[in-house]
Amino acid sequence: MRHRIIVLGAGYTGAIVAGRLARRLHREDVAITLVNAEPDFVERVRMHQLAAGQDLKPRPFSEMFAGTGVELRLAKVTAVDVDRKTVTLTAVDQKTVTAVDANGAEEELAYDTLVYALGSGWNARGVPGAAEHAYEIAGRPGALRLRERLARLGAGQSVVVVGGGLTGLEAATEIAEARPDLDVALAARGDLGDWLSPKGREHLRKAFGKLGITVHERTAVTGVEAERVTTADGEAVPAAVVVWTTGFAVHPIAKATALEVTGTGQIVVDRTMRSVSHPDVYAVGDAAMAMGPGDRPLRMSCASGTPAAWQAADAIAARLTGGKLPDAPIRYFNQCVSLGREEGLIQYVTADDRAVRAVLTGRLAAVYKELVCKGAAWGVANPTLGLPARRRRVTRERAAAGPAVEARA
Repeated sequence: MRHRIIVLGAGYTGAIVAGRLARRLHREDVAITLVNAEPDFVERVRMHQLAAGQDLKPRPFSEMFAGTGVELRLAKVTAVDVDRKTVTLTAVDQKTVTAVDANGAEEELAYDTLVYALGSGWNARGVPGAAEHAYEIAGRPGALRLRERLARLGAGQSVVVVGGGLTGLEAATEIAEARPDLDVALAARGDLGDWLSPKGREHLRKAFGKLGITVHERTAVTGVEAERVTTADGEAVPAAVVVWTTGFAVHPIAKATALEVTGTGQIVVDRTMRSVSHPDVYAVGDAAMAMGPGDRPLRMSCASGTPAAWQAADAIAARLTGGKLPDAPIRYFNQCVSLGREEGLIQYVTADDRAVRAVLTGRLAAVYKELVCKGAAWGVANPTLGLPARRRRVTRERAAAGPAVEARA
């Protein structure tokens, strides 16, 4: 009987875990099922480009996982029962990505090891009118909806991007570059790029000025209406389109389970991305609360998720085969920001993600960021970095006992 591994979610982290496990373990020993609601891999770090009118290269999972032994299930996850070790799915149509059965017919799958990688979506933060009137780019449906709306805007109409983090900076600059005829503004709670080094902030201001983006600093948006946003000081800012980028909220399913989670619903994990409450469950990416250097939580990002996925896959393989557990610390090196297609900013950081003086800017930084994005997508399709060429066998005893059996030191 093969050890059943189910991976929920095929974003950067889930897809990497599934592929890496398939290349580390014999398919005679394990059955790997990857569950996702869309048939293609979504390059989330490029959603601002998609929204601004650019076409992205399709990356169908059927091609990415061909010949690996990974079974792809096109379905939405509706429930997880960590006590019974089952997941409940609703199949979706490949073309519409909607439930096949209008009556909500569901299927239950059992697992021996579960990898929870359902990620996150946009976070309206309870601001009145945001959910009804704002647009988001946390995923492909939202980016396509915004793309269609922007295409209908006439010259001189206003776009307000709410949120001064990395997503907000990239969205504002991408839209302003693609549509110089629009009046683009960004509203940030703090100063523009206040987490960057002085050189980084200086370059960011120059890039925004060159693109003609109006910046509302130290501005909290407290309401969104059809044609404007309102701020905490009572100001009304005209906005034909509002793009909401104030952070992410994790998928709610984990919070409804017996898993130990944080107040925001992230699954609490150890250094190997294993749940501290349920040893047969691993969590990676935005869904996990993992600690990094300096005992600081890893931020929601591809930079955190990719090494966490490697860590989880290697830990599962080690526990099933009696190998050595991975012990490589997850750390940061830089923050990469695209400022349109021709400009970029690479802010170098400490291991615990604090800005240092060094930055890379201009066209070279834009090329660097593009290589990072291409490398991330390549890593999903080729998750073998650092792997031995030979697959390892799972012992029958360990397959039956599950990954709760620890590898010997």
